Amino acid sequence: MQSGRGGFFKTLSGRFLLLTVAFVMLAEVLILVPSIARFRADYLLLRLEKAQIASLALLTTDEVIAPELEAELLVNAGVFNVVLRRDEVRQLVLSSPIPAAVSGTYDLRASGPIDLIRDAAEVLGDPVNRVIRVIGNPVQQAGLLIEVTMETGPLRAAMIDYGLRILVLSVLISAVTAVLLFIAVQRMIVTPIRRVVRHMQAYAEAPEDARRVIAPTSPVVELRAAEDALESMQKQLTGALRQKERLAQLGGAVAKISHDLRNILTTAQLFADRIEGSADPMVARAAPKLVGSISRAVNLCESTLAFGKAEEPPPRLERLALRPLVDEVAEAEGLFGESAVTALIDVPPAFTLRADREQLFRVLSNLVRNARQAMEATGKGGTVEIGAAEDDQSWRLWVGDTGPGLPAKAREHLFAAFQGGARKGGTGLGLAIAAELVRGHGGRLELLRSDEEGTEFVISLPKSVSETSSPIA
Repeated sequence: MQSGRGGFFKTLSGRFLLLTVAFVMLAEVLILVPSIARFRADYLLLRLEKAQIASLALLTTDEVIAPELEAELLVNAGVFNVVLRRDEVRQLVLSSPIPAAVSGTYDLRASGPIDLIRDAAEVLGDPVNRVIRVIGNPVQQAGLLIEVTMETGPLRAAMIDYGLRILVLSVLISAVTAVLLFIAVQRMIVTPIRRVVRHMQAYAEAPEDARRVIAPTSPVVELRAAEDALESMQKQLTGALRQKERLAQLGGAVAKISHDLRNILTTAQLFADRIEGSADPMVARAAPKLVGSISRAVNLCESTLAFGKAEEPPPRLERLALRPLVDEVAEAEGLFGESAVTALIDVPPAFTLRADREQLFRVLSNLVRNARQAMEATGKGGTVEIGAAEDDQSWRLWVGDTGPGLPAKAREHLFAAFQGGARKGGTGLGLAIAAELVRGHGGRLELLRSDEEGTEFVISLPKSVSETSSPIA
């Protein structure tokens, strides 16, 4: 609710009311100015007509009229003298003393709209009572022209009176129009907008309550489109909040289970290490597999706990050589031995970049491991390619393979934890953590392609260091 001085005119209704009054008044002014100019022209034509009638009354008699009668005719016509031109003869028909010299001559026969408006403005702007000469055409073709002299004072007073009456009428029309438009806008626009705002406020208080989702009802096309969009957004948000709540609860349960399970597996790992030294050949052969399985289970628990607690530290950036790091990743993943999956490394020996070495190792290791496991699952083997390039803005690293490609379902939520597993049985934590680590560097991890010819991921790391980045070691 708006409050304070002038608060109403900060609302949509108030501003629309002001604009309505302003535009109506502007329209009335555009009408008023020509109207006053036309009133002045009609006023002068009426004086010419009265003067002509008085002159014709005198011309119908051959007798000399009395000065009193002549003065009365001139007063009724509102002029000082009358000149008629008939048959090329200019004749002073009526005359009386002129109180001052003639200050100007106005020929109504050749005056256009602009001339009339200009002359009217001159009369209104000059408060001095002056004597002017007015020329026009006689009515009923009673001569060639008629000419009179008259004062501007009565003309100006009549114009002001006419203008004030038009102005008052304009104000009344503006007020009525503004009120009607205000009521129409209130009902057609403002009220529906307020309804939408109330729905948004109510929904914000309890977004998980599906009953507070707006039901579109507006008959106005634009507002209906806005309501439809709001309804869709609220439904999606409500569904997302419910899913997040369920995931949060599930995550808490998984974290507790992972913590306890990690302790159990750690104990089992100690016993497995002892079994590995057994003299029994069968036990010795089975022990490495058991140790590997338990190690993978321990790593999964630790990854789940780390992801759930968001304990990833900010990257400590340092300048490092990439080729030794890539070789270490390939060796750790067993790509340099007799494995069916081999490594193709396209990284120049002198290639350097700025990154956190440990975090970058984890990212590359995750991508290489996923590629290796995908190709091993096919039983055909293949090649993992690791390459790097740079330009003025960024370093680009890519990890590609010749495997079968990712399933369509996996590509939909590839970097979402517990949703985007790259292989059957995977949790998707590896790619989610890898993407998070890359974002911590200010970069991005993207899937460039994935088809029957293989899969390729691209890591982009910016060369520029923002003010909020970690210090360079």
